[in-house]
Amino acid sequence: MSFLYPLGLLGLLGVPVLIIIYIIKNKHTEQTVASTYLWTLSEKFLKRRNPISKLAGIISLILQILLVIAISLTIAHPVFTVSDSCNEYCFILDATGSMNIESENGSRLENGKKEISKIIEESGDGSLYSLIVVGNGTNIIYEKTSDKEKAIFELNEQKCAYTDQGFGDAIKEAQLFFNDNSSVLTYLVTDTEYKTHNNIEIINVAETKKNFAISDVTYTLSNGKLNVFGNAISYTSDEGLTIELYIDGEDEPSATIDTLEVKKGVKKEFELSYLTNDFNNFKVNIKNSDSLPLDNENVIYNVKSENAYEALIVSDNPFFFKTVIESVSNARVDILMPNGKDTIDVPSGYGLYILDTAAPTTLPSDGAVWFVNQTKNTQNSGFTPQSEIILEKGDTLSLTSSSSSFVKKLIRDMSGKNIYIKSYIKCGFYGNFNTLLSYKGNPVVFTGSNTHGNREVIFSLDIHKSDFAMLPDFVILIRNLLEYSFPAVIEDVFYYGGDKAQVNVIPNCESIRVTSPMNNTTYLSTNSEVAEFTLDEVGVYEITAIISGAPRTYHIYSAMPEAERSPVNTAEEISLYGEAGNDKLDGIYDKLIIFFVLLAVIFTADWMVYCYEKYQLR
Repeated sequence: MSFLYPLGLLGLLGVPVLIIIYIIKNKHTEQTVASTYLWTLSEKFLKRRNPISKLAGIISLILQILLVIAISLTIAHPVFTVSDSCNEYCFILDATGSMNIESENGSRLENGKKEISKIIEESGDGSLYSLIVVGNGTNIIYEKTSDKEKAIFELNEQKCAYTDQGFGDAIKEAQLFFNDNSSVLTYLVTDTEYKTHNNIEIINVAETKKNFAISDVTYTLSNGKLNVFGNAISYTSDEGLTIELYIDGEDEPSATIDTLEVKKGVKKEFELSYLTNDFNNFKVNIKNSDSLPLDNENVIYNVKSENAYEALIVSDNPFFFKTVIESVSNARVDILMPNGKDTIDVPSGYGLYILDTAAPTTLPSDGAVWFVNQTKNTQNSGFTPQSEIILEKGDTLSLTSSSSSFVKKLIRDMSGKNIYIKSYIKCGFYGNFNTLLSYKGNPVVFTGSNTHGNREVIFSLDIHKSDFAMLPDFVILIRNLLEYSFPAVIEDVFYYGGDKAQVNVIPNCESIRVTSPMNNTTYLSTNSEVAEFTLDEVGVYEITAIISGAPRTYHIYSAMPEAERSPVNTAEEISLYGEAGNDKLDGIYDKLIIFFVLLAVIFTADWMVYCYEKYQLR
């Protein structure tokens, strides 16, 4: 026998203290002498009814000593060793996407946790438990703990993931436990049936339940018509499925296939159509109910709409810029005419400002700025118009020959030929700019950043007095400059659980917040050009980027991985290598504390009754 808390035995020091108190206490007691014969007789009678009164003191002392001993032993918590009565257990719990499949008794994960809890509860006290969970990665939850309550509590805290994760890393960890103790009992709780499993006991919690899913969704948008294509599959039986198409979050389906006949295990193609010129998002949904609703829908967002922005053109003649911007981008364009003024107050709230001839009173700080044919200086712009250069006859501009990959991106697909001008504004710089088109070394079209950190483009020529706006190179350049001014924050809007999503960190991006389908919030680092995060849930993720103080919201959809959709899974082999042993661990028996608590209660109650009777009979 051993004690968990041997310091509790210090309480036994109370025994000699009680004895000392008993020895030195005053033995004198007051006696009341009767004044009548009748009282004397009654007192003799009482003495006859209480023959052990002389032993009252010693009995009280014995009870007090026994009480101190019982309480001390209770605090010390005696534990008895039971030889060869326990085992070491290693549990591998599958918490991947398919363990979300529901049955009458709950999800597969919940049923798996019940199986492990049962083994732990029925094992001997003193057994050791390790738990490895395979979900969003492979995690060792606890290692060789003997605390049953802790083991079951932390087991029940585990949540199911929505990813496709192999067991390779989990088996490596279990192999280490097996190498340390070849007698460890290893259990894999999963919904996959393995044909061969050495040194591992498989607890298969799969039940064959109906499940169907949607996959491979694509679309085309042309001539005012949205065509949606995809595949439907039923994993366990032939089914007649109802497929619905919802546009932009509408409550009623925009198109429906009433009965799509799907053969068991075979993908069936479908097509849905809807008349529209544009959309923000659409959802394809299987109306039928099954055991895993998470794979019954796909949501597709329009990348072009997600990266949409607003542009303001300040010009008395906005035709060229407006026409090209609307043809090559998804910007919504507003026009502000200065009516011949040299300077003008520019409203805020736009992602792009194109200032043609008229200079702003104050440089916009919340978006990219394009200056066209500027003759007045604008504070914080990074450049200064100096003088107008008029050529004796028209001459051509030169396309930059820079080897910079950044500059090459800005002029990609441009020929640079036959761009004639008759005049331009010579400019001075006090910032870093990249020249795209020049005349005899003088920059005519160049890019850079202003002191607000926003991207800037300068056309130091009058577009309306040049044939540049009529050339294909003009359209190509505007397209490239729009991509430069507004790099796409998100380039992909559809992923699978477990994938890494990418967010482009554009200039003046102050923060990026990601809200998951389950309302979990994380913030991404903005210190690099691209921020990444792992999609560990199924559904719509909302990304909010604060750019120049203004929030912009984007969406992506994470679908259930196809490998996790089938309710019936088989695999060839999963094993631990080595010869299994049969050694047992010594167990413990520590429930004696219940006996000592009862003993203390009984002695205390008996002492109180005895003292009460003694007082009453005096």
